[in-house]
Amino acid sequence: MRNKKGVILWLLIVAVLFAASLMCGSPAGETESVQTAMRDAVLHDINRISLFGIKDVNPGLISAFCVTGILLIAALILRITVIPGFTYVPGKAQLLMETLVGMFDGMAKENSPHRNKGLGLYIFTAGVYIFCSTIFELFGFQAVTTEGTSIALPAPLSDVNAAIALGCLSYLFIISGGVMQNGITGVGRALKEFSLPISMSFRLFGALLSGLLVTELVYYYITLSFVLPVIIGVLFTLLHALIQSYVLTMLTALYYGEVSEPKSDKNRIK
Repeated sequence: MRNKKGVILWLLIVAVLFAASLMCGSPAGETESVQTAMRDAVLHDINRISLFGIKDVNPGLISAFCVTGILLIAALILRITVIPGFTYVPGKAQLLMETLVGMFDGMAKENSPHRNKGLGLYIFTAGVYIFCSTIFELFGFQAVTTEGTSIALPAPLSDVNAAIALGCLSYLFIISGGVMQNGITGVGRALKEFSLPISMSFRLFGALLSGLLVTELVYYYITLSFVLPVIIGVLFTLLHALIQSYVLTMLTALYYGEVSEPKSDKNRIK
């Protein structure tokens, strides 16, 4: 009986909000057109932020600094306060950390059995950074632009420059594995996949940008701005955070394992 009353109550709330949205005008009092808002979400050429008065930069760069600082501080706190207290019988926090580290370590060993120590560390760092930087936009941290308006800081990787930087960094790490294992010939193996940094960069950028544009469009029109933005924003952000973290780390591990495979093993297979 209580469940039926709860369902009816929620349906009434949804109906009231839907009726209110139809009675309101659109767009929601925005001073810029939806085309301008969408274009700025991609290029960041309008709403820029002053970096300590030195230079006007994209909001994504400020977000990247914030996420990097938060992760470094969190890592320092965990190293000082939590890790020294680890025991043979793990608690909840220890079990969560060991599971997370073990997942990336297992991915590295499975895809690169010959050389995986540095690989596990890199894909763990990249995966955590992608996940945290993606959900960063959910908190809605505000910043003031050079024009005096207030904006919410976006996810760092929604800026194409950040996505390209991470893609190229992953590619350079893949090349380093080939060089350490097979010398100069390892570079040749990696260079065969010359399109890899482009595909990794734009896959990451495109996935995050699509969620940003959909959310921006929903927030722009008041007829869509009741309840729906919360569902779409959280759903898109969490899905992209999990999926893109997995995709980039898996691709990096796969290609790293391929270029770091010893020559003798490759000849034996042939």
